[in-house]
Amino acid sequence: FERRDMAHNAATQLKDRLRADLRDALKAGRKAEMSLLRALIAAIDNAEAPPRSDSELRYDPDAASEIDRLELSREQLNRLLLDETTAREQGAAQMEHAGRSDRAAILLREADMVRGYLT
Repeated sequence: FERRDMAHNAATQLKDRLRADLRDALKAGRKAEMSLLRALIAAIDNAEAPPRSDSELRYDPDAASEIDRLELSREQLNRLLLDETTAREQGAAQMEHAGRSDRAAILLREADMVRGYLT
C-alpha cells in the first residue's frame, strides 16, 4: 500500500508542480512555456492511461465512465521526462541540419526546461 501511495504521490506531485508553473506562465504570457507545460501534463496523463482492448473501446452507455489510471513511479516519470528531452534534442539536431537554427534553439531551451523537472 505504501509503495502504491508513493507512486501516486510522485505523479500527482509532478502534475501539481507543472500546473502551478503553467498558471505562472499564463499570468506572465509566456506562450512557449505554456505550450511545453501542457504537453508535459498530457504526456503524463497519456502514460497513466491503461491499455485498452478493442472491445473496451466500444461505447457502452450503461458502463461506468471512470477507469482506474496506472500509477507511475518516480523512475517511470523520470524516464518519461528523459524521453521528452531526447525528442526535443533530436528535433533540434534535425532543425539545425535543415538550416533552422532558430527552431533548434527553441527546442534546446525546451529540453533544458524539461530537465528542470527531473528528480
